[in-house]
Parts: sequence; structure tokens; C-alpha cells
Amino acid sequence: MIQKQLIYRFSIGGLLILSAGLVFLFTFACDTGSDLKEVTTIGAPSETRVENVTEEIFGHKVEDPYRWLEDKESEEVVKWVEAQSQYTRSALDNLSNHKKIGERLETLFSIGYIDSPKPRKGRYFYTKREGKQDQPILYVRQGLDGREKVLIDPNALDEEGLVALDWWFPSEDGKLLAYGLSREGTEQSTLYVLDVKTGAQLPDVITRTRYTALSWKSDNAGFYYSRLPAAGTVPEGEESYHRHIFYHVLGTDPESDAKVFGEGRDMTEWLSISFSPDDRYLLLSIFMGWDKTDVYFRELKSSPESIRPEGFVPIAVGTGAIFNGQIVGDNLYLHTNYKASNYRLIKVNLKTPAEGNWEELIGEGESVLENVVVVGDWLVARYMHNASSRLKIFSLSGEYIKDIELPTLGSVYGVHGEWDGTEVLFGFNSYFMPPTIYHFDLKADKLTLWDQVESDLDYSPYQVEQVWYESKDGTKVSMFLVHRKGIKLDGSNPALLTGYGGFNSAATPSFHRNRFLWLEHGGFLAIPNLRGGSEYGERWHKEGMLENKQNVFDDFIAAAEWLISNGYTSPSQLVIWGGSNGGLLVGAVMTQRPDLCKAVICWNPLLDMTRYHHFLIAKLWIYEYGSPEDSVQFQWLYAYSPYHRVVDGTLYPATLLLTADSDTRVDPMHAKKMAARLQAATSSDAPILLRIATKAGHGAGTSLSKAIEEYTDIWTFVFWQLGMEY
Repeated sequence: MIQKQLIYRFSIGGLLILSAGLVFLFTFACDTGSDLKEVTTIGAPSETRVENVTEEIFGHKVEDPYRWLEDKESEEVVKWVEAQSQYTRSALDNLSNHKKIGERLETLFSIGYIDSPKPRKGRYFYTKREGKQDQPILYVRQGLDGREKVLIDPNALDEEGLVALDWWFPSEDGKLLAYGLSREGTEQSTLYVLDVKTGAQLPDVITRTRYTALSWKSDNAGFYYSRLPAAGTVPEGEESYHRHIFYHVLGTDPESDAKVFGEGRDMTEWLSISFSPDDRYLLLSIFMGWDKTDVYFRELKSSPESIRPEGFVPIAVGTGAIFNGQIVGDNLYLHTNYKASNYRLIKVNLKTPAEGNWEELIGEGESVLENVVVVGDWLVARYMHNASSRLKIFSLSGEYIKDIELPTLGSVYGVHGEWDGTEVLFGFNSYFMPPTIYHFDLKADKLTLWDQVESDLDYSPYQVEQVWYESKDGTKVSMFLVHRKGIKLDGSNPALLTGYGGFNSAATPSFHRNRFLWLEHGGFLAIPNLRGGSEYGERWHKEGMLENKQNVFDDFIAAAEWLISNGYTSPSQLVIWGGSNGGLLVGAVMTQRPDLCKAVICWNPLLDMTRYHHFLIAKLWIYEYGSPEDSVQFQWLYAYSPYHRVVDGTLYPATLLLTADSDTRVDPMHAKKMAARLQAATSSDAPILLRIATKAGHGAGTSLSKAIEEYTDIWTFVFWQLGMEY
């Protein structure tokens, strides 16, 4: 390997010796006109050993020079990680604005969060985080305007803030609560049960309940829940999958719980069984990726633990469409994209469930029908129109009644009501509006503010606009632009382009505290609605998945080109940022168009698409990406796999790769291997840094303090690379 030359960047430094190599840091002044800038010289990271593994896969010679980095338990890998971490710290900690950025982020993150309450027979359950609390707290109010009571405070369970509340399910009468806790962002939950009135913990404790689906019996005698198998009970590696449905009787040993569904099913299916409100019916949903669901039902004529799979009646099986259902009385209300890309609502009478008897209540329209909740005599429907929320009320027969007026362009979240109720609560936020909770009395036709997050930020200097641009194949794509009013379109604006484009997930206007640090310093924000998301229905999703994944990258590249050609920014002032599937996005874009931007933030990414399915829970994503073990699908994956598209001698932009040691979704091996490959290949003097968070996961459950540390490093890196002062 060729030892990299010293690289020059603005900062403050000193001399540092690493255990696995030398890094030299010097400080001197450089006259750049009227301003005196601080310049830092940092050496290259120590060379990473190459042990090339070459495989012939479906006609391709596939090389993997850093496969040895996949073994995170290896002593050599541990030392390599330590050296990379020290190198990254040497580059970021000594920058003069690092401390000031961190202090501003502490203030911004003190702007809290509140979730939309779930009503249960006069009790209202919700989570909220305030000030410097590391984790949100679960509260309950007795009565709509009652005094809030703490139910679960994860901050009191760990002084480092590393215990997180993963999920929670109140019983239908609000008297009991099942909830899951995990540590260090692993999302490996343990289930507990709480008496809401007394606060007493029940003796029921159930392990291996990650992402559990849970439904209480109406008399609180027990609940259905999904559970992962214990290690050693299934073939090695499959304990991350094989979710089976069990029934737990309160007060009994969970290890003796009856398994009622899942045996012999595909291990990547996600299963849930829910009671109807009167316990007369059971609804079985089998989720197969993010584009199809099978739905069954059955009458419950015996004890819940004694049901058998063969007793379920198919409603929608093998349609290749998504179904979400709610049973009220003898009717099943199904929200679906079956024969409707923008979704519709149908009613199935369970006495005559054949498709020929289905009744369409809300037909497909120009806007995407995101979900529908049955609340008493009403249907509350959340729509998405041009990537922004709408909320509409219909009668139970599907007759349109009215729109609920929303305060601005933004996103509705957490629409909750009771099947026999007269009220609905929902959350709303936007780029310049922190989370706010509204209560709508359906009977009185009255909307009121229930609670909101307080903020002293001044939003008046900024504006939001939505534009449309053309992608490579001529498809029109929408994009939100967030910036100061009156910006000059001379190409000089520092710009951040971020996206996701996958898994039927929409990029809608929402409140991001950390981004105000960027806006306050003249930063410009662009968020395109890439294909692969749900913004324009299932057609939009399918045009960005499997064999169409390249469309997502093309949409993102076209967004950058549009911003540049229209004078919003220039390649020397552009940063691209993506996390998880968005990390794959920016990884693909930087390897396909390394000239497009100045810097890349690649967060918890997938990057080796020929081996991704071997790690953690990644087999779940074969539905979205395809399988490297299929001869046709391998061609799609290998064609864009970022790790394999790195070319020696290329001028790659400055790159900060971020991952976490407790990430149980995307394996850290992706970021590690990509960091080594880019460091060896680039002919640029721009830094390639790897940041590995400790005691943190993919994002969910991350403590506030660790989030602040991470964002401090990210924004310090961005300001550094664009030569921006703080």
C-alpha cells in the first residue's frame, strides 16, 4: 500500500502517536486574504492489512480485501478499531469549533419531544422527553386534563441513560401495561407487566421479545405476543428470526406459554394475532417485507392458548399487496393497496368474507391514504398529499364529512382513538413547528390543543419551499428546500442534501433540532422525495426497490445536479448525508459520482451488498433489496454495491462513516470495510474517518448524551470540510 501524504485542513492540533501507526498534527497560520485561518495537518491512518478473498459468483470475479474485518471478536480487529477511533478523535477533537458546536447542540436538544396519547377508557398514555433527560418517560393521565403520572422512567433505571423503553401496550381498559426494556440500543427487549393504578410490577417477565406484537384479552387474563426463539433451539444464526406467536396467561411461567402460530413458517415472516374488542374474533396478519401482507381471521370459540393454525380462514392471501386491519363487531376494516397503488379502505363482513362480498368505503384518490382508524361512528383517515399530511373524517359508510384543519405544511403522527369512542388525538410537527398534540372531539366537531413542546427558537428568518425536478429517466421528483429567506442563487450556499428512498418510508416535513445549528450559520437544507419511499403510493415504492434500486440513486444525483445548476450551491459547498438505507444511498452516490460533493456523512450504512444478508437481521431486507444467492438478483446488487464500486486512484470526497458497536440491525462490518477500502483507494487529500459509537445501537434507544456527542462530531466534520467558522 502507498502511504498517504500529509493532508491539510483548518483546525488546531498537536502531536499524537497512535498504537498502530503515527499521526502528526501541526498548527500554523495561513493568510487567506483578510482572514487568518487555523490550519491543521493530519497524517494518514495506519495502513490496513489486505487479505484478499476472491470468489467467482454468477460469472463475476468478486474481490473482498478486508473480509477479515467482519470478525468483530478478533483481537486484530479490536486493535484496528481502536487505531481508527484514535485517528478520528485526533482529527475532530482538536478542531476549534468542536466544543462550541457541542454546547449549541446541548441547548437545541433540550427542546423536548412528546408522543401522541393512546386513550384507554379515560386514561391517556404517552411518552415525553424534556430538557436533558436521556430517555423519554412514559406517562399516564387520568382524564383528558388530569395530572400526569410517571409510569416508566428509564432514566431512573440506569445512571448512564442506557436503558430504553422500546415499546408498550396498555390493556383495553387501561388497567395493565405490558412494556419492553433494552440496554445500549440493542433493541433486545425484555417484557414486563405493570399495574397502572398502583404502579406495582407483576411477576411476569418474558425475554426475547424484540419488536413484539402484543394484544390483550379484554378481561386482562392474558395476551398474545410474538417471541424470538432461544439460542440453541434453532439452527445457528436463525435465533434473530422465527418470530412465533404465544399466548401468556398472567401469573404463569412464560417458558410454558402455548405456541399458537409460526411453526413451519418462513423465518423472515413477521406475525401478529390480535383480539377483536369483544374477543369474538382473532385477526392474524403475516407481514412479508414492506410490500405484502397475508390476512386471516377466525372465531374464538375456545381458550386463547388452545387455538391451532388450521382454524384460520383466509381473507387476503398471496395478493402481493399490503393489508392493515381492524375488527369492529362483525366487520373487518382493511386499509390496503390491493388494486389501488394509493390505497383504499374496504369493509369485509366476517360472516361472508369472500372477496366478491367486499365493500369499498373509501376509494383510491390522487393523494395517498396512509391509514384509517375506526373511532365510534367515524373513520379518521390520514392522507399524504405531495409528501405532506392531510386529516379527513368520514362516516362509517364512507361518506366524506370534513377535513381537520392543520396549522401548516407538515406531518401528522400517532392518530389514536378507541373503537367505541368519540375523540381522536394526534401529533403534528413541521420544519419550524416542534411536536404538538391535538385533541379532536368528533361529536362536538371541536379541535383543541392538548399539549406542545416549548421552544424559544426564532423561525421567522427561514422559509420552506417545495420544488419539482426531473430524474435521469424523466420522472418528476419533489423536493423540500429549507433555508434563510433571501438567499442568493450564486452557487455559494453551503448545502446539505439528505435522503432515504426505501422501505415504503416517506420523507415529510418534520422537526429536527440539530438542523437549526446548520440553518443558523447560513446552511441550506434539501430533502428530495426519492423513489422507494411511500410519498406517491406503492408504485413509487416499487420503482425504487429490487431491480429498480438504481432509480433511487439517480433521483438523488439529479437532485444535487438541479441544486447546482439552479445556483443554490456548488460541488465545493455540497454535503450529502444518509443513514441506514440512506447510508447505502450516499455510499452508492459517492462511488458513482465522487465529483458531485465536497463531503459525505454515511451513517450506520449497508455497503457490501453481496454479503449483507449473512449478518444480524438482514435477511428481512431481501424482500426490499433482493438476494445475493439468486443469480438474477445478484446482478442488481453487485452492479451498485458501494464497497465493490470503489476504484483505486479516484479523488473521493471527505467521508465520515459512522456505526455503533451495539447495532443489531446493520452490522458495523459495512462501515469498517468501506473505511479501509476508501482509505487505501482515494487519491484525494480529503480525510476518510470512521466513528464507532460504544454502548449504542442503530439509533432507537440511543441516550440523549450519546446523540449529542455523535451530532457534535458530524457537524464539526461538516463545518471543517466546508471551511465554515462557528
